[in-house]
Formats: sequence, structure tokens, C-alpha cells
Amino acid sequence: MGLNFYKHRVCFNVLANRVQNAREIDEAAEGHVLVGLLAKNYKTVEEAIQDLKRYDEVVHGSVSLGLGNGDPLQWRKVADICRFYPPPHVNQVFTAVGYTRAALNHEAPLINSLVSPSGQPGFVRISTGPLSEESPPALVPIDTAIAMVKDMGGNSIKFFPMKGLTTVEEFKAVAEACREANFCVEPTGGLNLANYGEILQIALQAGVPQIIPHIYSSIVDPHTGDTDVEQVKQLWRLTKKWVGACA
Repeated sequence: MGLNFYKHRVCFNVLANRVQNAREIDEAAEGHVLVGLLAKNYKTVEEAIQDLKRYDEVVHGSVSLGLGNGDPLQWRKVADICRFYPPPHVNQVFTAVGYTRAALNHEAPLINSLVSPSGQPGFVRISTGPLSEESPPALVPIDTAIAMVKDMGGNSIKFFPMKGLTTVEEFKAVAEACREANFCVEPTGGLNLANYGEILQIALQAGVPQIIPHIYSSIVDPHTGDTDVEQVKQLWRLTKKWVGACA
């Protein structure tokens, strides 16, 4: 398994609480998964790198370095981790994509760019950095946002927070634009087993070349903190169903 997200059209992103949990997740999804580790959970860059290496070995490289609930204050820690240990998949705010690509010093890792719903289909908010998110919102056409991300060396649009199906009309416009630009899309925020199929279907039917849905807290066991492996299996069954139906 491992590094399969580079070649699979759909590869979902879930959290792991322990190394064993990560191993079970990878097996349950038959490698069509990225295991998320969040910069916000680490006090230092060094601590994060040590953990990344441990998880990396178990899931054969299929790890995703996240901010932590889209926290823009974590952008520098994410970039600094990448400087010393580049994960294959990196989550980043819009304003820090170029800095992060330079920190990686090569083209291989996928860097997504966090943009937020604007309230108007066809437009997204790109002011997602620590200072800009506190400023008047910068709303731009999704086509322009994608072009800007490409200019900065990014590979994907992370649409967050979706709030489940609340912003689905906006997501449809994002998916269409990603198809036109041959760009990856990552729907994030409020995804669960009840709405995952509909959100995935929208992206598949739009013709998006690569889709990385993030399903986080909704499938985490509140008692253990582990991601529920049985629910990962259900996600994988849903994924196979919709990929097959939209082929």
C-alpha cells in the first residue's frame, strides 16, 4: 500500500490516534487513505517530525500533515516541519502555499490550499491566513483562486468549512472549476457517513481528476480517541460504489 493517493482518483483523509490505529485504518481502506497528523497537537517541530516518521513507516508514506481544524496560526509550524521532513500530503492556508513549497524545496509533495465558502457560488474566500482572516474578506472567482494556487506551487483546493451539505451549491461550482483546471479538490468540514456519498458523487460527476475528502471527528470514537475502523470500512465501500457508478 502506501503513497497510493498519488494514483487513485479518490483517497479519503482520516485521523489516527495511535500507530496501531493508523495501521488498521490503512488496511481497512486497502491503501485508499491518508492518515492525518495535526501540527496543532505538537509542542515542537522536532516532536512532530518524530511522530511523522513513526506513522510513515506503518502506512508506507501515506500520511497527511494538517493544521488542526484549519487553524491559520499553525501555518509556520507546518512549513517548518516540511523543511526537515516532507510528508507526501500537506494542508496549508492560502497565503502560505508559496512559502511551504519553497520550504519543501522540491515538487513531489501535494500541497493543498485552504479556501472558504463565500456565500456565493462561483466565489471563494482566500483570506484564510492568520492576519487576513481577521480582515475584510477577500472574495475571488474560484477559477482565479485556482490559478493563484498554481502560481504559488500548490496542487489542490481544500474547501473548508463545508458544514456538511450546507454549502453544497458552492461546492458544485468548486468541483466544476477543478475539473476545468485539472486540479484536485478536498471537501472538508462536517463530512460523515450520511452525507459522504452525496458529496463524493458531486465531485465524481463533475469530472474532478482527484478527490481527497476529509472525514474527521464524525468517525472518531469519543471514548478512545481512535478513528472507528468499521466506519472506515463503510467509507471504503461507499467510495467503491460511487467510483464504479460514475465510471
